[in-house]
Amino acid sequence: MSRIHSAALAASAAIAFLVGVWAFVAPRSFYDSFPGVLGTWISTDGAFNEHLIRDVGAFYLGLGVASVAGLVWRSAGVFRTLGLAWTVFGALHLGYHVTHLGHQGAADDIAAITSLSIALALGVVLLIPGRDRGRADGAGAADAAGRASRVDASPARAPHEDASHVDASPARSAGPAASAPAQTRTATATTEVNR
Repeated sequence: MSRIHSAALAASAAIAFLVGVWAFVAPRSFYDSFPGVLGTWISTDGAFNEHLIRDVGAFYLGLGVASVAGLVWRSAGVFRTLGLAWTVFGALHLGYHVTHLGHQGAADDIAAITSLSIALALGVVLLIPGRDRGRADGAGAADAAGRASRVDASPARAPHEDASHVDASPARSAGPAASAPAQTRTATATTEVNR
């Protein structure tokens, strides 16, 4: 896959581990102060629920581990599968926040929508088919080399061999009944070429 796919997956994994570790390991801190420097987005939207926040952390950690695995086992199918997971999650998550504005300040709403839109865009990037130049070029070169070796591998024939080969072909396809006349024609053609 391309570098942009790898970068999108690495960024998604980084987001997942930041949110996942924080929410799972320190759910109260996550509730009180997430995302930290950008404001407090969780505590303004309902009562603290440790179970729910730890579940969110576990979910993000699962996506993060899958994203790291995707960076190890690189393939178009793995990248698209992870892109689908991140896109569905990102669209639903963004959709909730877009439809629940106003419980925090305008600056926090803008920051939340912007960051969630970026996370969604990373998932969408993973869905876009990439062109693997290294494999495509390598496959084309290997195909060309294979064709060249087949052409070079054909044995050179002397002129009299070519004549007998052409004349003997019908005899082989015609079966035993035609082999005597074909052998006569072959011998005649060989004699004519040798003169």
